[in-house]
Amino acid sequence: MTSILVTGGTGTLGRLVCERLRQGGHEVRVLSRHSSPYIVDLREGTGLDAAVDGVHTIVHCASTPRGGDVEAAGHLLTAAREAGVSHLVYISIVGVDRVPLGYYRVKREVERMIERAGPGTGAGTGTGAGAGIGWTVLRTTQFHELVLRLLSSAARLPVLPVPSGVSVQPIAAAEAADRLAELALGPPAGRVPDLGGPQIRPLSYFARHWLAATGRRRAVLPVRLPGEAYAGFRAGGHLAPDRAVGRVTFEEFLREHIGG
Repeated sequence: MTSILVTGGTGTLGRLVCERLRQGGHEVRVLSRHSSPYIVDLREGTGLDAAVDGVHTIVHCASTPRGGDVEAAGHLLTAAREAGVSHLVYISIVGVDRVPLGYYRVKREVERMIERAGPGTGAGTGTGAGAGIGWTVLRTTQFHELVLRLLSSAARLPVLPVPSGVSVQPIAAAEAADRLAELALGPPAGRVPDLGGPQIRPLSYFARHWLAATGRRRAVLPVRLPGEAYAGFRAGGHLAPDRAVGRVTFEEFLREHIGG
């Protein structure tokens, strides 16, 4: 039985990762800012020493566009190195090195921090306290759940605005969780192949399917947004057409979660 710590273990993805690891009979520790036994503030680094003690693998799912990811990763890596953690698995986003969005830049910096914390160039395995940490980084395209949240928020308006010229390739968080659990139970693998959803479609396509599934009546209004970040999205920098390996389509996701 492997002892595995999951950061962000109460979130959409982390909760699913924990479920899969527990189903395999592994001890799973979930970090929380408020709930025992592992009360940890990653951005401050408090409570980490006890949480990582005796842990073999960390799956780092905790992340927020509101800031603090770099600080959190720094505290986590320091604690992991001192505790002799052998393997850290990190979930990142397709396009963090191509789309100049602030949040993407932060995710790419965390990737670099993890790479620099390794025992050498590429993947490897640490050899005890103070040694480098073996690492694995998986990038995925956006989750169906994210697309659903964006559309639900935008639908508060009389029309449904969507960025014009932008396609997305959503994947089910459950499929990403399957892959993360698999990677966590294997050896450090460095940067592994991206995980992309099965469909690349304009965002307006997904908006119309969501409207139909929820019975809402809205005009879908494409809006051209300025800036380098949206230029990167229009160019498809966040897509992985050669890694469209996901199986669950957005329509199937809607039928399961909405009944549409």
